[in-house]
Amino acid sequence: MSFAVLGLAPALVIGGIMIAGSPTESGPVSLSAGSEITLIGHGHGHGRGMGQWGAFGYAKRGWSAAQILGHYYGGTTAGKASNPEVSVTLTKQGSVNVRADAGMRVGGQAVAPGQAVSLSGTTATITNGCGGAVVRSVAAQFVEPVNMAASRPANELLTMCGSNTAYRGALGLDGGRVVNKLNVDDYVKGVIPKESSPGWGDQGGMEALKAQAIAARTYALAAIAGGKKLDDTQNSQVYGAVAGEDPRTNAAADATAGQIRLSGGKPAFTEFSASTGGFTAGGNFPAVVDDGDSVAPDHNWTATVSAGSIGSAFGVGALQSLQVIEANGLGAEDGRAVKVRAVGSGGTKEVTGEEARTLLQLKSAWFTVKGQTTRPKIVKPQVGSSTMGGDFGSVDLGSLADTLLSSAQSIFAGRYTELGGVLGPLGNAVGLPTLTPDGAGVIQMFDRGMMLFSQKTGAHVLAGNGFERYKAAGGLPVLGFPRVDSLN
Repeated sequence: MSFAVLGLAPALVIGGIMIAGSPTESGPVSLSAGSEITLIGHGHGHGRGMGQWGAFGYAKRGWSAAQILGHYYGGTTAGKASNPEVSVTLTKQGSVNVRADAGMRVGGQAVAPGQAVSLSGTTATITNGCGGAVVRSVAAQFVEPVNMAASRPANELLTMCGSNTAYRGALGLDGGRVVNKLNVDDYVKGVIPKESSPGWGDQGGMEALKAQAIAARTYALAAIAGGKKLDDTQNSQVYGAVAGEDPRTNAAADATAGQIRLSGGKPAFTEFSASTGGFTAGGNFPAVVDDGDSVAPDHNWTATVSAGSIGSAFGVGALQSLQVIEANGLGAEDGRAVKVRAVGSGGTKEVTGEEARTLLQLKSAWFTVKGQTTRPKIVKPQVGSSTMGGDFGSVDLGSLADTLLSSAQSIFAGRYTELGGVLGPLGNAVGLPTLTPDGAGVIQMFDRGMMLFSQKTGAHVLAGNGFERYKAAGGLPVLGFPRVDSLN
């Protein structure tokens, strides 16, 4: 979460800094351990691309899904999915043992209704029902329904023996992980209810759900086109399979079947977040006013944080001051924080607004310090210089340094999935991929470890005791980038 974890110390920044309305002339303000700082904020999430609450607000005003998408994803055009099949790693499934009332297919052979199939490596075993007598074995890594087309009836769906969890499309093994292979139109049926609110369909927001279906479909295809592997967690898009579906969001998926947004003839990277706060963050798409977001519960918010918590989170000791020193200038209170500076008894740290959001567990990076009288420097986002955050990490496509980030985030996403996602040795991600201060590489922090990448060493994972030994020996400044994984 911070470079201090790695033994990295950004240079001290000295200057007149104020906090909570107390300007200084000769140095930072002294704060007592019990001091509290109020942050004024807007929105929930990174704010890039479509705001989901804003889409709902616009739908209630009579906007169509096409109008909503055109507003948030400026420069894109409507298109159709040319390669609709996707594969999703199921992080909570450890084996494949399935049945289907209409029968199945495995290894090119028909499986009769009433029979079940279990997979082990490259062998499929057909039995009389779940756990019944063995009928025969064939070479196969996937079990398919009788028809792989989208929107098939319930009796054709593959259902896990024991749990009765149903899946559209095929189920199989890839590298020891359970994978669901299905049409992207079926995939988004399991995504929309997890990433949006089905109830909006009953409140005049069906067009917002349709927009969500198109955005989710496009996002998945863009990720795959970029070489990324999908899983069922927030590292991609949360996917709940059939159990997570809802009739209202299924109707939105069916009404927009195959529809995507194109940029340069390819699926656009259609990021979305819960609430923009009233102005999108820019990046891949032009920043736009989001009047629809006025209905969002987090359109405006405040957070009161103790000075001690801030000093600890930033790793600067007893906090003396906190200040937003750069902002994007879009919206109230100078818009989203671009750079934040914390000064304490142990030094000074400057981080990005998104990093500050993570450190302080805020709803968004659109915040300012209540009482701050020195306006931040305005740094407006450049259109086309995208930050692909959240699910796949942080990528600014506008420079060589950000090309390094682009490479790292793709590799990190793949390694994380291979290691088991949140159930693997790293646990949950606690920050986005971030360039090291010298720009030589990229790191990403997790609950129980980290990933590091440089062009010379490639990407490697440190977790558990391996991570602790690395830190104890001095971290990156002393040991440099690791050349091998260390997971125990």
